[in-house]
Amino acid sequence: MRARITELDAIIDALSTRASVDSDRRRVVTNYASKARWELAEAQRSLLVSRPGRRRAAHLGVAQAHMDAALNLMVWMASAEDIKAMLPQMVALVEEHFAPSDPRRVRVTDIARGMQHNADRKLRPSERAFLAETVGLARKLLWNERLRVRSFVRIVATVTVGLTIAAAAVAVITVVWEALVPLCFTPEFEGGFNVVCPTASEVVVPDPPSEPLTSGMIAGVAQAGDYLVIEIVGVLSAAIASAAALRRIRGTSMPYNVPVVLALLKLPLGALTAVLGLLLMRGGFIPGLSALDSTAQIIAWAIVFGYSQQLFTKYVDHQGQALLDSVRGPGSRAADSPDLR
Repeated sequence: MRARITELDAIIDALSTRASVDSDRRRVVTNYASKARWELAEAQRSLLVSRPGRRRAAHLGVAQAHMDAALNLMVWMASAEDIKAMLPQMVALVEEHFAPSDPRRVRVTDIARGMQHNADRKLRPSERAFLAETVGLARKLLWNERLRVRSFVRIVATVTVGLTIAAAAVAVITVVWEALVPLCFTPEFEGGFNVVCPTASEVVVPDPPSEPLTSGMIAGVAQAGDYLVIEIVGVLSAAIASAAALRRIRGTSMPYNVPVVLALLKLPLGALTAVLGLLLMRGGFIPGLSALDSTAQIIAWAIVFGYSQQLFTKYVDHQGQALLDSVRGPGSRAADSPDLR
């Protein structure tokens, strides 16, 4: 972005030099050029942070806003010949953000077609004002699209932090009070019960054997790290799902890491879905799958439930990709371009 600012500064010098000999622009060129240079200086200043790693999206957004203002001032400052050179880029920007039937797009196209067909045609002041305002509005629309992406990233990041805190709280609580809700299964085994937990298992025979298995007996087998192990397995499984999902998400040149925040969202959610899925199985919610008889089976189901978070986050992935696609660029037009010939 700094290279672009330097380039625009040089372009302003060239435009002001040519505009100074233009009879229509020589009286206003100094004022517009100084204001455009001030905007570029502000853009440069917004990028001056103590460390490059701390240059966040907000700084880049402010810099882009100042650069857009400088570009708009260049339209007011430029000579008629320079405006002709800028017209293809202006038309492309307007086409990206306005529908074909929009009167603003139609008029910009008419102005460009008229100046292309008639080399001696002069640009009227009203046409210059219209071009400057319409192109400026197109840049604002582009900026609004980027703001929507930025808001989406913040929402996903906030939810990710909340889920991470929830997963950490579950791990801490169950480490301190391991018998609070034992994550264990109790299939019958040789006149007793095989109490199977994620990190330990033990055959328990009630005394007398006809007595049912009590929660205290189950709690005696449960270990402090049961939930923590399941959450770690869920995170690892979600990480694999996240890596697989990234292949469907295209990158972006914007300073907002949409693919990264979407990938991070899956990790704490995988930890929680692994725990909640096993709790549902332990409660008999899934018929026929409430009597796991080995720790390996528990870990295997934790992998399945950790990966299953993709069933929920795929909709968030689709929304993120839709927002990225909505930020139009040179390859994304609102509709087919009209023929300027």
